[in-house]
Amino acid sequence: MENFLTPVLALIGWTLIMWAWMYYKRIPAMMAITKNTQDFIDNPALYEKMPRKAVWSADNYNHLHEQPVIFYALMFYIFLTGQADGLYMYLAWGYVAIRVVHSFVQSTVNKVIPRFSLFVIGSAILIIMTVRAALGLL
Repeated sequence: MENFLTPVLALIGWTLIMWAWMYYKRIPAMMAITKNTQDFIDNPALYEKMPRKAVWSADNYNHLHEQPVIFYALMFYIFLTGQADGLYMYLAWGYVAIRVVHSFVQSTVNKVIPRFSLFVIGSAILIIMTVRAALGLL
């Protein structure tokens, strides 16, 4: 299926956008605490002084390197085994959309219930894709 891996590229692109957002928030926050960023290595307690939103964006960037790894591997598996179809495309774009919304929630308001709900929906999409791929072996 043509362009099947485009959602993979989209999520990679989004991860890089969040990388930039993280540093947009983090560097000024660090510089407001100390002009010598090495101080954060030498005195880890300085991280306690970081504004919450600067920490939230860094947390989200890290989260984009956790569960999405399963998505990437699954997408390549589905593609390489010739199972790619329209339903997988809808599920893949749904997963990408959920991760983008999750990033906005975590990086701006960081409310647990909406974040957890989005995480559960994203997990359910991955479970559906995994079970369907496994059934494709039968």
